[in-house]
Amino acid sequence: MTTPAAHADLWPAPTTTGPLDATVTLPGSKSLTNRALVLAALADGPSVVRRALRSRDTLLMARALTALGATVDTATEDWTVSPLGGALPSGRAEVDCGLAGTVMRFVPPAAGLVRGAVAFDGDPHMRKRPVGEILTALRTLGVAVDDTDGALPFTVHGTGAVAGGTVVIDASASSQFVSALLLAGARFETGIEVRHEGEPIPSLPHIEMTIAMLRDRGVAVDDGEPDRWAVAPGQVEARDETIEPDLSNAAPFLALAAVSGGSVVVRDWPTSTTQAGDALRDLLARMGCTVERVPTGLRVTGPADGWRGLQGLEVDLHDVGELAPAVAALCALAGSPSRLTGIAHIRGHETDRLAALAAELGGLGADVVEHPDGLSLRPAALSGGVFHTYADHRMAHAGVIIGAAVPGVLVEDVATTGKTFPDFAGFWSGLF
Repeated sequence: MTTPAAHADLWPAPTTTGPLDATVTLPGSKSLTNRALVLAALADGPSVVRRALRSRDTLLMARALTALGATVDTATEDWTVSPLGGALPSGRAEVDCGLAGTVMRFVPPAAGLVRGAVAFDGDPHMRKRPVGEILTALRTLGVAVDDTDGALPFTVHGTGAVAGGTVVIDASASSQFVSALLLAGARFETGIEVRHEGEPIPSLPHIEMTIAMLRDRGVAVDDGEPDRWAVAPGQVEARDETIEPDLSNAAPFLALAAVSGGSVVVRDWPTSTTQAGDALRDLLARMGCTVERVPTGLRVTGPADGWRGLQGLEVDLHDVGELAPAVAALCALAGSPSRLTGIAHIRGHETDRLAALAAELGGLGADVVEHPDGLSLRPAALSGGVFHTYADHRMAHAGVIIGAAVPGVLVEDVATTGKTFPDFAGFWSGLF
């Protein structure tokens, strides 16, 4: 876990004084935007990513693909993408991954398809996040990679083509290992077959999202056997795509309805989606909220007495681990015990989220116990104080949720939310 920053840049989280009623329009999904950008860069012609999320992670992806020879025009909310060329103009490129796991993992397989050396690095914490399985898989496919201990920094030496074939990986640390190889697999000479051997893969909906987007572009994907995926070689058809709202980013806003006893509508909630954030509908209903579809989107109404009426949860969040910080924050406020399991893998996200949540919620008085694969929480009286975020946007979401119920919460480095939601703090404050 990253060490907390000094007590600087502390943001007083606003606290509710009664039921809030709001309608919010969320930025586009980071997961969908970055997958769409990669596929557009690998496509057989130009395409447009409409209502693209403009955030640090997506701009890093646009710059990474531009470094590989694509062009990504980010001047408006509809981003026009022209695909990769054959060779890097100078024979070398550099990719800044920042704190974006999708850039660190999705771009290296594409880098094998251009001629030249592509050097990858990122923020200091990214050097601790796992990527070795992808680098080993690329070597198996004939791509030369220079790295130290399977982590950043590393260099991919592309030759303009990747032979393809079968790789066996352990994707138990991240579903992105599978998605990264599938996204580029159609452009490999013989396609790719990915087999997983290890503990169950977390966040399977993200692999389903990848497969759906590939099929939408005419790519044949065989996923009929557990822990095996095969992508046939062929063209990736250029396709304009409109990005759905980021449903994981909906978590703090819908939590605000639960905390205040008010009602929040998220506009344009899709009727069918592969986003993990759609699980919020079930999770919040189980905690005592009323959840209903309305003509404009999705409405959540909290218990009449707000957070005091919330019920605890016993739930396996293995497939939707990105929701764990927001859910844990609500469980810390709930009036009955909770146990969140199946999320050991979130220790490898932007920070060790289990350790961070236990430390920060506990620091405000929560009765929280950290387990190898999750957290247990019991009702307790919380008080104000500093809530560190560890440069992790989801930790900041947890902090503002607690702050909505508990006066005096100071969220450190709330600007880290810019990873997926520009000006989150201003937007959040405006709701109060």
